[in-house]
Amino acid sequence: MTEQAPPGQGPGSTAPGPDGTGFTYRGAEPELILLARPEARLRAGAEGVRSASGADVSALNMFLEDEQLALEPLFGSEERTRPAAPQQPDGRGAPPDLALFYRVRGASDRAFELTARLAALPGIETAYVKPGAVPATVLPPDTGPDGRLKEGAPATPDFTGRQGYLGPAPEGVEARWAWQRRGGDGEGVTVVDVEGAWQLAHEDLAERLAGIVVGSPVQDVAWRNHGTAVLGVIGGDRDEKGISGIAPGAVTAAASFQGIGTAAAVHAAAERLQPGDLLLIELHRPGPRFDYADRADQRGYVALEWWPDDFAAIRWATARGVVVVEAAGNGAESLDDAVYERRPDSFPEWWRNPFNPSNATSGAVLVGAGAPPPGTHGRDHGPDRSRLAFSNYGARLDAQGWGREVTTTGGSWDGPGDLQGGAEEIAWYTDTFSGTSSASPVVVGALASLQGILKAAGLGPMSPERAREVLRRTGSPQQDAPGRPASQRIGNRPDVRAAVTHLVPSSVGSGQAERYWDELIPYPPELPPRLRLFVAGAWRNLNGPAPEVRQAVHAAFAGGRPDVRVWYSDDEVVGLVVSG
Repeated sequence: MTEQAPPGQGPGSTAPGPDGTGFTYRGAEPELILLARPEARLRAGAEGVRSASGADVSALNMFLEDEQLALEPLFGSEERTRPAAPQQPDGRGAPPDLALFYRVRGASDRAFELTARLAALPGIETAYVKPGAVPATVLPPDTGPDGRLKEGAPATPDFTGRQGYLGPAPEGVEARWAWQRRGGDGEGVTVVDVEGAWQLAHEDLAERLAGIVVGSPVQDVAWRNHGTAVLGVIGGDRDEKGISGIAPGAVTAAASFQGIGTAAAVHAAAERLQPGDLLLIELHRPGPRFDYADRADQRGYVALEWWPDDFAAIRWATARGVVVVEAAGNGAESLDDAVYERRPDSFPEWWRNPFNPSNATSGAVLVGAGAPPPGTHGRDHGPDRSRLAFSNYGARLDAQGWGREVTTTGGSWDGPGDLQGGAEEIAWYTDTFSGTSSASPVVVGALASLQGILKAAGLGPMSPERAREVLRRTGSPQQDAPGRPASQRIGNRPDVRAAVTHLVPSSVGSGQAERYWDELIPYPPELPPRLRLFVAGAWRNLNGPAPEVRQAVHAAFAGGRPDVRVWYSDDEVVGLVVSG
């Protein structure tokens, strides 16, 4: 039976979104960021700060010594960072100069009181504090933290039948269709997930996981469950147990912000990627709505690109051709609200609201959380593809993914898996991964699949701009829900099949069928029955053929002189004539 609830009171609006009970992640520390003036040309090292332009930095060094602080170039050596900035114009203006950003070490709980004093020093433009970043996930409805243990289970069963997001549009993203195309499993594409921790030894992440490329993982099971769930949605192994990722052929890797900060983690991860690869940001922070206060219900939390150094790092990555995908956040916020037009006093003067499409954009894909099809796992979160109440929304958002009921690897919140628990963390699975955190890897998986198809076809990968355009122009449209109309934009759910049609020039060929194969029992079993015809040197597929078509082809080949004329696009049969 499907669980029903009035709008605003059911699972689609429960914790930690609006009116939720809330929860917190341990280990999320604030960051104190300093922005130097360009003319000062600061150079920070173990012996203190000097000026490459000869400016007087004695007051700055004295202050740092007195307060037992140290400056650390946020994006690495200033001499290395400046010439490494992308040079190619892309119509969005030059990225901010990364060599001007510093992280202040040693501030501890004095960060807020130090910002104004630092900003008043010669050679410094401004300083600001960023609240601790946390995963953009929400608690599963009606699920306890301990999960359901299944100790002693002989083997992990196949859970892929519970992954509706793999299926055909509009409910799914057409992942299974993509797997039948060359490159459609994401082969040749690398994805880096930026957050806090992962269970890298999970049994369903063994084939294409490259490990941690930067940072030190947070030692906390809630963080670890979150990262494991994200990697499973994107690249879970395609085998006979557990789950399958949307792009199981893609190489996945992890980047932790612990110890280096979010902007530095984004920058370092992007340095390791090639144009067309993907970088996923699975974090959000308290925003200006409630004066940047930490809240257990996550109200007012927004995407990381609001902060100048995070924006600069993302903008630098997209200018290099890396497709960045960013969780929009679970703050229940309209990012079109006037509160986001007001520049915080501590932000640099060049800063403009990144959520306003009229301003220079970071170039990232911004993702909202949509409801899964009603009845998924016996629950109803509202109309399919409607905005979930906790999801941020606005003109800046590009696409949506499932924001509830996502079946994947990892445990439930801070305990064992609710789908499969037990003593071994490497075999935990969940049915209830949620939030813009679950929505974003759905979009990443679809994009990785598309990039793989383009590469296999000998075509160039999508640029960040092209990826955003494809997500907006194709896909399954957002739906209305009571109190949450589609005008509260979270965008379309990706449809890999429709996007391929949009991206790849279609051409129809024709030829005589040389042999056939009537696939009465398809593999994988989720696919429809197919009649396969060998035409022009390749197998072409007719999905779900009518009984009379199947019989006519059988009869033609049984007669010994088959006359079966086939028209095809790629490997799909689009026309069929049986003569004689």
